[in-house]
Amino acid sequence: MRDEIVRVISALVPGEVVSYGDVASTAGYPGRARLVGRVLAESEGLPWWRVVDVTGRLVPGEEDRQRRLLTTEGVTVVDGRVRASPTGRFASGRQSGRETET
Repeated sequence: MRDEIVRVISALVPGEVVSYGDVASTAGYPGRARLVGRVLAESEGLPWWRVVDVTGRLVPGEEDRQRRLLTTEGVTVVDGRVRASPTGRFASGRQSGRETET
C-alpha cells in the first residue's frame, strides 16, 4: 500500500498539484486520503508540497514554505489555497488524469 502511494507522489511533476484523495485513488485506495497524509509525514524526499487538501488548502504550519515551493513551479496560491496550477487538480482543463473527486 505504502509503495503504491509513494510511487504516485514520486511521479508528480513540477507544477502538478493534486489532493490527498487524488493520490489515494490513483494508487488504488480510494477513500484513503488520510493514509496519504500519514505516508507523506513519515517519508523524506517526496515532493510533499504538490499535495494539498481537496479545496487547495496548504499544509497547516508549512504554508509559507509550501507556497514558496509551489510558486517557483508556476502555481498560483492565494490566501493559503492553491487557485491555479499548470497541471493537476487545479489546472484549467484538468489535464493530469489525477482529478478524482474525494
